[in-house]
Amino acid sequence: MKSMKQSIIYGFFLTSFLTVSCSSENGVKSKKESNVTESSKTGEAKDSLETIISSENKKIEKTKIFDNGIAISWIERGEGPLIKDDEVVNIDFKVSLKNGKVIDGNHLWKKETFPFMVGYQMQTKGWDFALKHLKVGDFVTIKIPSKLARGEQGIKQQGEKEWFVPPNSDNFVTLRVVSRMEPTRVVDGNKVWVFEESKKSKIAFSENNAIQFHSMISTKSNPFYYNSYRENDPYTLYITDKGIVPGLKKSLIKAKKGDRILVLLPASEAYGAKGLEGMVQPNENLFYNILVMDVLDK
Repeated sequence: MKSMKQSIIYGFFLTSFLTVSCSSENGVKSKKESNVTESSKTGEAKDSLETIISSENKKIEKTKIFDNGIAISWIERGEGPLIKDDEVVNIDFKVSLKNGKVIDGNHLWKKETFPFMVGYQMQTKGWDFALKHLKVGDFVTIKIPSKLARGEQGIKQQGEKEWFVPPNSDNFVTLRVVSRMEPTRVVDGNKVWVFEESKKSKIAFSENNAIQFHSMISTKSNPFYYNSYRENDPYTLYITDKGIVPGLKKSLIKAKKGDRILVLLPASEAYGAKGLEGMVQPNENLFYNILVMDVLDK
């Protein structure tokens, strides 16, 4: 089990985890967004981001430049409240460098949208800052200065000589906020978003079996403090296992092989007031990004 390899096939992981090399699981279809509670009118447009941007009828309505160097230009305005930390939004996006090189985007993976948990650096600090100034339905371009993107380190693919993202590269994001996404289920305050559900698997995790999964774990103060993909070391979990935060067990009940899941645990269901030395501060929530590899008989 420990030698199993899986790739991260989602665009917002591409630039974060290019050192992961492996083959992706086949046959997992995207779940229909039956749990979306707020949708943008513009999100229903079939035109690509590139087509809309290049249209003569689409012009920049307003640009706001922030003290940290981030610049947001609105092409279309949404409605409703601003996006907040701990919310999941479905986004349609593309990331480019100054020279026009596209380095990320859901279109690269033939996905209409991707779910994004705000506040845990699923991309970079600049993303979380920018999203909290947006609403559902906003269609924007965002300039993220290198210090809030990949900074001096840049990104170099494993085994490659050339830079994928050179050091000190500003990022240019074209993004539409398509919808807010309500949790698929909430158990004792633990929120679970099943954003891709396997249709082939019938066996669900319960007290009668074990679950094997890859996960990236983050807090707001320590994003991606553990990444089982990087370690090539998927978890195997039984309900009876000791030392596991209770919220994780509760959240994975009903999960099936092939499911892709976002999980947000309140501190009370994680490490509580004690925290986890060197990793989790006292009273911090935990965010898990999970791919279920298998559900196994005991």
